[in-house]
Amino acid sequence: MSKLQTLLKNLGPGLLFASMAIGTSHLVLSTKAGAQYGWLMVIPIILANIFKYPFFEFGVRYTNVTNKTLIEGYLNRGKGWLWFYAFITLITTFTILAALYTVTAGLFINLFKISDISIAMVALGLFVFISALLIIGRYRFLETSLKFVVAILFIALLVTTILVIYKGQVDSVVDFSPPPIFNDAGILFLISLMGWMPTTVEASSWVSLWSIEKWKNQNVKPTLKQSLQEFNIGYLMTAILAIFFLIIGSMTLYGTGIELSGNGVVFADQVVSLFTTHIGSWAYIFIAVSAFATMFSTCMTAHDAVTRVSLDIIDLLSPKTKLQGKKSFFAIGVLLLAAINFIVIALFSANMGKLVALATFVSFVVAPIIGYMNLKNVMSDDLAEENKPQKWLQYLTYAGIVFLAFFSIYYFYIVIF
Repeated sequence: MSKLQTLLKNLGPGLLFASMAIGTSHLVLSTKAGAQYGWLMVIPIILANIFKYPFFEFGVRYTNVTNKTLIEGYLNRGKGWLWFYAFITLITTFTILAALYTVTAGLFINLFKISDISIAMVALGLFVFISALLIIGRYRFLETSLKFVVAILFIALLVTTILVIYKGQVDSVVDFSPPPIFNDAGILFLISLMGWMPTTVEASSWVSLWSIEKWKNQNVKPTLKQSLQEFNIGYLMTAILAIFFLIIGSMTLYGTGIELSGNGVVFADQVVSLFTTHIGSWAYIFIAVSAFATMFSTCMTAHDAVTRVSLDIIDLLSPKTKLQGKKSFFAIGVLLLAAINFIVIALFSANMGKLVALATFVSFVVAPIIGYMNLKNVMSDDLAEENKPQKWLQYLTYAGIVFLAFFSIYYFYIVIF
């Protein structure tokens, strides 16, 4: 088997990571970064992807070498570590999925011009459809379908990016001056962009669980080098797509003085309208496919991942349960998460912003702690010396922890004071 064939066969966890990561952080934040601040924002996007890389890489490394999930590693470091991660997951369970499905439902309504159905009902339809896909198809279907979805998304975004570059920079308004980056609003946006780019650090365990499931399905475990190659492709793809969204935002909106909404639903409608105005109505299909594929694939991968993480945590806290790996319990988990998050949407839709703000706040504050936990896992005796990260990667990890700690403390200061 050639190296290319081997690489294609091993595609899975890294691809799912890319699919999960290119949701709100890319569609909303990257586009908005380019629209408001122009090309300059490519610097924080690249920095965030570089400094966070080790934390996600460690999820793949630890699992490949030990055959254990990153979450099992937390338990090996101490039960308090696992309880801490369980607390973070609990908050995610009640917020992130509800927010993702709300944005995707609003996007669906805007794209397909459905005005007589509420967002909650469209979200319910999405919950039912995606839950059925996950329960019936499980990991194999998720991986196979996302190979097509991510490929279509990448091509649609590449075409869109080429089109906006070919069309040229939109005309600036008279006396346009870019908004300052280093005031409270600018710094808060910068923190949000870098905090969610490519995604939150606690999602590192998601890649770990997907790796275990991948090996079960193909009955062959790749080498550490092959696993890292596959993950690196997915990670690089997330960074490239973030830059695509930034270019699109910059070329179509920077200098126009148009303020993009912070509301994901309104934002999606604005973006599609502005793109078609700038490029032409014939380009609508590319924009629509890119936007909806981005959010739909994110909903599907996040729903699957949070289910797996929840079952893994319950198993480790209560070893007699043994929920992970059983189809019936996975199905119950998927449906339970769908029901919980639909109730959150139905009851708290007016306060969805506050719920997401809570999740954002927790993610920012705990990011350097999760990063440190991942480092302790891969530097522990669970791994032989030759399988531990090289010195340069260890140094990058410490730099990443300092980087995340600085932004977390500053974000904490802004929110509290």
